[in-house]
Formats: sequence, C-alpha cells, structure tokens
Amino acid sequence: MEDILRVSGLRVVRGRTEILRGVDWRVRRGEHWVILGANGSGKTSLLKAVTGYLSPTAGEISLLGRTYGEADWRDLRTEIGIVTSALQASIPPAEEALDTVVSGRYAQLDLWARPTRAEAAEARRLLRFVGGTALARREWTHLSQGERQRILIARSLMAHPRVLILDEPCAGLDPVAREEFLWFLESLAGRRAGPALVLVTHHAEEIMPAFTHALLLRDGRVFAAGPKPGVVTTRRMSGAFGARIRVRSARGRYLTQIGHHRLPTGL
Repeated sequence: MEDILRVSGLRVVRGRTEILRGVDWRVRRGEHWVILGANGSGKTSLLKAVTGYLSPTAGEISLLGRTYGEADWRDLRTEIGIVTSALQASIPPAEEALDTVVSGRYAQLDLWARPTRAEAAEARRLLRFVGGTALARREWTHLSQGERQRILIARSLMAHPRVLILDEPCAGLDPVAREEFLWFLESLAGRRAGPALVLVTHHAEEIMPAFTHALLLRDGRVFAAGPKPGVVTTRRMSGAFGARIRVRSARGRYLTQIGHHRLPTGL
C-alpha cells in the first residue's frame, strides 16, 4: 500500500527539553487515524512538524514520497489540510463564509482578492457538502462553533489535500452538536477519493467506526500504534494516560470509564 505520510525517527528538541523522541508513524492510502494522548504527550508538536511549522532536530518526514528539506515545504504543506481552533482568531469577524472557504485555495487567512467565478462555484459545492449552503453569506462572527468547524473543513478541502488533520474539532461543542459533527466526519471518511483523516482528540468516545488506526503518544514517544482494535484497549489507554481507564466498545463506538482514586483523609 502507498504511504501518503511517513515519519521516521522524528526527534524535536528545544533548549534542554526533548519534546519528541524517535517517533515512527506512517499513514497509508485507505487509512484513517486517530491520535490520542494526555496533555504534554507531544500531539501538538507532531502536528506542527508534519505541517511544516516545526523543524525537526532529527528524523525525516515524507509526504507522497517527497521529503521535507529536499522538496519545497511550502508546496508539500498544501497537501495537508488542517482544521484547528487556532485558526479561528485569525479570521476577520466580518468575513463571509464563502470567502473563508475560498481562502483555503491559497492557504491564506483574511482573503483580500475577489473570488473568481470558478472559485466561488467550488466553494459553494463544498459548503453544500458540509451542510453549510445557507451559511454562504453569513459573517464569521455570526456562526456557531459547530458551523465554524464545518466552514473550516470546507476551507481545508479547497486545496484538495491528501491528508486532513482535525485538531480537537469537537472542543466547545455541546453534546448534540458534537454528535452531529462526528457523524459528519463519518460521512467524510467514506467519501470516495477523499483525504486520509487524522483526528486528534483526548476522548475515545469521539472515535467513529470509519477510523481504522490509532496512535497513542506518551512523553513524546509512540506508546502504541496500529489497527484500532489492538490499540484502543483498557491496558494501552491506561498506560498512555497514566490512569485506570476502562474501555468498552459498543456498536462501533467506544465508552470509557475512569477509575476512582481514594481522596486523602480530611478532604
């Protein structure tokens, strides 16, 4: 199977802190991955490295057989779409959703050029795909959190990426909006010739059936990686998070229960 993304021996050191240590990971055609790990496990640094925003100290990152450092990283980065709440603060409050979507074609925030007829048509098609047709002329400031996430996904798809990274996309969503959004991801994963999805989350409950593989990080290292059933388990989740986590599967979804710890006397 073709490697879409390959990370080999990735090491990131800043000052005296080793953030990532010997990370090996590959995403192949037809795979959809979820990345889990506690705060400080290295998830954000791994995302920054594979999207070209963090230079490795050692190791190699290849996308579609082209290696960062040998090929122009600006061209490679357009092959990876990313949906993250970090983008939201950079979008002008008065920008209309259609323009936000078009801006993804140029990996540009705050679109200043008038969209061409073809760009506007493509943006409307993507808005229709994400269920946002009625939002085309809605200003960013008047969109709900769930609507914003859908607009950002449409924006990321404007460049036809081969990999789409979703960095905790359910943060801030109420339970109903979260479930609707997760089922939208399920449909996106089933899209023929669509991008490989990489979902970054703290919650196993957000792993939809379409996700095939899982990567667990702990202290900057790969704790476990591979097909989902062998990774998202009670033993491995407990080890990765350093807590007693019971994992159960039901109808293709996961349920977790955190073990109770006895409080100190007097509290």
